[in-house]
Amino acid sequence: MNLPTDKDGEQRFLEAFRHSAPYIHAHRGHTFVLLFAGEALQGAVFEGLMHDIALLHSLGIRLVLVPGIRPQIDALLAARGIAPRFEQGLRVTDEAALDAALQAAGTVCARVTATLSRGWSHLPGSRQRIRVLSGNLVVARPLGVREGVDFQHTGEVRRIDTEALREALDGDRIVLLPPLGYSPTGEIFNLHAEELAREAAVALQADKLVFLVAGPGLRDGRRRRISQLTAAEVLALLSGRRRLDPHLERHLRSALLAVRQGIERCHIIGLDRDGALLLEFFTREGTGTLVTAEPWETIRRAVIDDVGGILELIRPLEESGVLVRRSREKLETEIDRFHVLERDGMILGCAALYPEGEVGELACLAVHPDYRNGGRGQRLLEHIEAVARRQGIRRLFVLTTHTADWFRERGFHKGSLDHLPVRRRRLYNYRRNSRVYVKPLDAA
Repeated sequence: MNLPTDKDGEQRFLEAFRHSAPYIHAHRGHTFVLLFAGEALQGAVFEGLMHDIALLHSLGIRLVLVPGIRPQIDALLAARGIAPRFEQGLRVTDEAALDAALQAAGTVCARVTATLSRGWSHLPGSRQRIRVLSGNLVVARPLGVREGVDFQHTGEVRRIDTEALREALDGDRIVLLPPLGYSPTGEIFNLHAEELAREAAVALQADKLVFLVAGPGLRDGRRRRISQLTAAEVLALLSGRRRLDPHLERHLRSALLAVRQGIERCHIIGLDRDGALLLEFFTREGTGTLVTAEPWETIRRAVIDDVGGILELIRPLEESGVLVRRSREKLETEIDRFHVLERDGMILGCAALYPEGEVGELACLAVHPDYRNGGRGQRLLEHIEAVARRQGIRRLFVLTTHTADWFRERGFHKGSLDHLPVRRRRLYNYRRNSRVYVKPLDAA
């Protein structure tokens, strides 16, 4: 590995490596099912993607790969002067299309296997060999006639040979599942790759189902990345007026169905960026769209095990004078006053509420510096306000030295020491000279 030689580069490398360590530990031993679009097998993106898949495998992640072959089939048919036929969003697989699907699947599997078989052999001192397993692991049945259309050799998944899949994964193999299925009578069916990936993920109860797509992935109306969606938000997006790319719409529908079938996390990742797969799994912000049944970031009451994470979060703010310094002992005794914003086991923000009759103090509102532009401070404030209302608190106050504008923009107005409860007024630190801001709360 060539490390940066300048001091700033070295520091960036160290920070990135340290930040990725918790994710490396969290993902080890987990099962990921990866569907990659057939477009990913064309052009320069392929080599980088296979390299990153090999790296995931080396880090102990159990991988099932499902390659899409739609563009390869279309190219083969076009070379023979045959127009592809699609109905209801699915290919009608006649004899010519089935022959093209078999040829495309064979070529794609051979290329993926050959590239992965190199493992890390191109790196000095590396002897790791990656083994890839493929075969008749999918039992299928004909799709039949739908709305008057005979889909011929197009099929749907009937059963996944889960035992064989688990045995291969336990044996440190990468499993490669081309979108073909076989009937007990020896028929071959062309399968929808999204359905196959989803069925494999559900059968294995995989930790992640991943859709790797050509282009930038899912964006909002202003071309900004949509970083996460709940199942309810996906449903609203699909039923809304906005027209989505047909491929992205299919992936969203598959992700929605998968989370309803028990897959906790589905990712849609655009392959327009080098290393997108690694950035999604080993950096805080990621680079794709995460789909979950429930919000991935949750706010909950803090427990004693959160003390270390809260201290790590607030220490830089204490050192800069934004927050009052708290010892570990003090935080431990007051932990029941705190609420934390958590993502994937990591504390991204916190806030505390100290009630005194109908008045409450909002304290220690902090968000990790990497996450300060996503509305998380607002979410924490709204959460504390809701908790305060439930406790009968009619007025919230905050003492601040650096963030008065932020609180003013959210309905707080400048107050004085007279607005503080008598006990809190006695504890006021005149050396800090904090400003008092007050916000009345509506009844719950």
